[in-house]
Amino acid sequence: MGLVLFALFLGIPIAEIALFVVIGEQIGVLATIAIVILTAIAGAWLVRRQGLETLAKARADIDRNVLPTDAMSEGLAILVAGALLLTPGFLTDAIGFTLLVPPARRVIVSAIAGWLAGRVTVVEMGGGGPGGRPGGHPRGRHGRRDDVIDVEAYEIEIDTDGAEDSGPGDAGTGDTKSGDSSGGTSSRGGPSPWRNP
Repeated sequence: MGLVLFALFLGIPIAEIALFVVIGEQIGVLATIAIVILTAIAGAWLVRRQGLETLAKARADIDRNVLPTDAMSEGLAILVAGALLLTPGFLTDAIGFTLLVPPARRVIVSAIAGWLAGRVTVVEMGGGGPGGRPGGHPRGRHGRRDDVIDVEAYEIEIDTDGAEDSGPGDAGTGDTKSGDSSGGTSSRGGPSPWRNP
């Protein structure tokens, strides 16, 4: 592919120079320059006209909820034709005018699309990742992700006063206080250790 592009970029300018020399010897330098200018003006007018038609076609496809692939490919071909016609040269003008002929443009676009289709690899994205089935589960084979940790939740009730509910270990404290305030004996029957003798 790189060699082909290199040959085109090197061969087209050489061919254009040779055509300029040959045609200039036949019809003269001024006539040759006039032809180049006139073809550029005519090409710009044709590109503008066909570009507007292609844009209208694309808008009509969008209004019908249809993807305007044909209009987009033809619009790209028209853009390339405009660039070739604005480039001084007889060979580029011939290629540009060929792209502005609708039947020829469709044939060229179809050929390029078929050539690109043979060199583009399409990867189908399924639920399980690249290459997976279209209906694959997004969480994998077992339906769970590896980074998910299952935990149990505990609910803690808080009194309206802002204190937590006392657990079983706090019951003795409450009994001691109640016994201390009523006669100085603890709930176990012995004297309170907090009273003075």
